[in-house]
Amino acid sequence: MLNGVESSYPNLGGSAHRVVELRAPSRSGISQRAPSASVSGYASTAPASSPLQASQPKVAILLCTYQGQHFLEEQLMSFQAQSHRHWVLHVSDDGSSDDTRHILRRYQVLLGANKMSVKDGPLKGFVSNFLSLTLDQQARADYYAYSDQDDVWEADKLERAAAWLQTVDPCVPALYCSRTRVVDDQNVSIGLSPLFTKPPSFANAIVQNIGGGNTMVFNEAARQLIAQTINAGHVVSHDWWAYLLVSGCGGAVHYDPYPGVRYRQHGSNLVGANNSWRARLFRMRLLAQGRFKRWNDQNIAALQSLEHLMTPQNRDTLHLFTQAREQSAWRRLVSLKRSGVKRQTWFSQLSLFVAALFGKI
Repeated sequence: MLNGVESSYPNLGGSAHRVVELRAPSRSGISQRAPSASVSGYASTAPASSPLQASQPKVAILLCTYQGQHFLEEQLMSFQAQSHRHWVLHVSDDGSSDDTRHILRRYQVLLGANKMSVKDGPLKGFVSNFLSLTLDQQARADYYAYSDQDDVWEADKLERAAAWLQTVDPCVPALYCSRTRVVDDQNVSIGLSPLFTKPPSFANAIVQNIGGGNTMVFNEAARQLIAQTINAGHVVSHDWWAYLLVSGCGGAVHYDPYPGVRYRQHGSNLVGANNSWRARLFRMRLLAQGRFKRWNDQNIAALQSLEHLMTPQNRDTLHLFTQAREQSAWRRLVSLKRSGVKRQTWFSQLSLFVAALFGKI
C-alpha cells in the first residue's frame, strides 16, 4: 500500500455521492447467479448480447498480469458474475513464465475475441504496464476499470461505479474508487481497509492516495487526461497518479465506503494492505528512510509537466507544497499549513507534520 493506496501487481469533492442498493455478498464474493456450467464455471460459447447490456455504458476492464497463475482464474470468474453485463476485458501480460498465459488463452476462447483481448506488456514494471494499457487505442469504452490479477470483485462493483459515473457530465474527468474487504489467500475475510471520511481533493492527493487501483473506474475524459502523461518514468503508482491528475485538473472524484473488491493478501503481493499497526509502523520506517520524500519528488516532477492543465487553486497548492519542502524546519511547517495539504486521519496528519519537521517530505 502506498500512503493509503491499495495496489498489487501479482497482484473534488463537489460531486454527489450516489449510492445504489447494496447486495449481500457471498463468502466467495461472487454472485450466486452462476453462469452456465462448463470449465471453471464458464459457458463454452461467447456470451450473447442482450437489450439490457446494449443499454448499459460499456466498461473496459484493464487487467495487468505477471506470474498470476494461482489466483487469476477466480478474478476472471468474478468479472463474468458482474450485474453490469456490458464489459470487455483487455489484458496486458508483462512476460509471465508460469501458467498465466495458458489461463488467459483458455478464457479468451471461452469468452470470445470480442469480449477479451490479450497483449504483451512493455516489460517495465506494473506502472508502465497499466499506463500503456490505459493509452491503448484498441481498449476504448465509456468507462475504464483497473484490475489486479489476484482479487475478487463483488457482483455489483461495476454497477455501483457506473451508477455514479453516469451522474457526472461526460466532459468532466471523473474517477470512482472504494473501500476494500481484505481477504486471505483462501478468500476468507480478515477485515476492511481504512474508511476515509474526508472528501477527496488535490490537497489530499498530493500527500496520500485513498483509492486503490483495484477499485478504480473512470470515464473517457479522465482517460484522455491520463493519456497526456509526459514523464511516465516519474509516476510512483498508476492509481495515485490518476487521483492526482483528476483531482488536480478540476475533475470529480468519488470515494465509495462500500467495499466492492475483495483485496487478497498473500505472499506474492507487491504492495499490501495498510490497516494494521504493523503496517503503520512499516510506513513510519519508510518515512524515516526518505521513501515518502522520494515519492513526492517523483510526483511533483510528473505534475509540473502538466501544470498548465491544473486549476489555479491546485497550482497554488502545488507551489506552496513544493516551496515548503525546500525551507528551514519552522518555515516548512508554516508553509505546509498554508498550503492546505491534508491526510485523512489525525494520526497520519500528525505523521505528515513530524516528517516535515525532520525534512522528510
